Amino acid sequence: MREVISINVGQAGCQIGNACWDLYSLEHGIRPDGYLEEGLSRPKGGEEGFSTFFYETGTGKYVPRAIYVDLEPNVIDEVRNGAFKDLFHPEQLINGKEDAANNYARGYYTVGSQIIDEVTDRIRRMTDQCDGLQGFLFTHSLGGGTGSGLGSLLLKELSENYGKKSKLEFAVYPAPQVSTSVVEPYNTVLTTHATLEHADCTFMVDNEAIYDMCKKNLNIPRPSFKNLNTMIAQVVSSVTASLRFDGSLNVDLNEFQTNLVPYPRIHFPLVSYAPILSKDRAHHESNSVAEITNACFEPGNQMVKCNPATGKYMASCLLYRGDVVTNDVQSAVTQVKNKKTVQMVDWCPTGFKIGICYEPPTATPDSQLASVQRAVCMLSNTTAIADAWKRIDYKFDLMYAKRAFVHWYVGEGMEEGEFTEAREDLAALERDYIEVGADSYADEEF
Repeated sequence: MREVISINVGQAGCQIGNACWDLYSLEHGIRPDGYLEEGLSRPKGGEEGFSTFFYETGTGKYVPRAIYVDLEPNVIDEVRNGAFKDLFHPEQLINGKEDAANNYARGYYTVGSQIIDEVTDRIRRMTDQCDGLQGFLFTHSLGGGTGSGLGSLLLKELSENYGKKSKLEFAVYPAPQVSTSVVEPYNTVLTTHATLEHADCTFMVDNEAIYDMCKKNLNIPRPSFKNLNTMIAQVVSSVTASLRFDGSLNVDLNEFQTNLVPYPRIHFPLVSYAPILSKDRAHHESNSVAEITNACFEPGNQMVKCNPATGKYMASCLLYRGDVVTNDVQSAVTQVKNKKTVQMVDWCPTGFKIGICYEPPTATPDSQLASVQRAVCMLSNTTAIADAWKRIDYKFDLMYAKRAFVHWYVGEGMEEGEFTEAREDLAALERDYIEVGADSYADEEF
């Protein structure tokens, strides 16, 4: 058994969690009340497949291995009263009374610390039910208060209690132009600093990049968060598909780290997904393996706004789903390697990890995504993502130079020195990315 526990923190984390469980239930043939769809004797995906994410109760009901945590009740009440109210165990939905008010320090020190024991206790009980816990999937946003503060606190606890288990983060990163809160730069820098050594691999997504995908590829003039979350759910599903379904090349959670993280601090892969097609365009596309592979290297299919041409790729993990044969994949990868725009660092010449899962992607009924026979999700560790750090650091510096809003953080028990410490850590992270992209041949004499 290879169980995975999903932990969704804060408003963004919980709403992404909703989209993911909606998708998993469809993929495995489980109804919103937790029982199987008519005509199925076992969930799709075989004995081991569904049990990575669901466990079976004595009455034949399937319950997600998931925990929802938020410091205010609104978002979790939507789950309690929504279509999936009978799916989750009531004790897995944990909320406080007052929210973190977009303040990292509130989520980490004051309000968050009151709820952390209840959360860790629940996680411990869930891990006791597992035969072979593989790791944790963690979804949260870096800009809000709960996602950043309580998220950091929880990751720190997980790191102390389950040090050897994989901890994969899906983090919603502040977009360059679209902002939902003034203090996003503070929260993001503080969170990144706090979680840098606790998370093993962090997949960043930003709202603006996904808005653009929805507008251009799916023809949704005004995308809602629900539209964005269904896109993110497809990525999360692809990352875990090989744990849940058969394939010719299965990828384990630990394999992501081994192949994508050359140094412990450089663990922020860029996520791309293809094909993203609206239902009216789907019949006019061939979606060959070569086409969807090439699409992943286009800026329009990336989930973070940055220019991949300015950076170098250290490693890429291509996760295919659906009717894909190895031969096509090899020729597609060769084609990509010969592209001028795709530059690999010289110290990692092979650079591609492949995963193939036979289960085609499922499109949820209310999403605009078309059902396709094959899809690919690419996780690539590229130095171009340092652009995202540069942007947020610049915004941080503008505000911190005036010490704007700092008193709110200090008032919740945080020391001002922590701001400087976090900012220095991120400056070091930017330097790390520059050094990693530098050619190694220049330093060595033969």
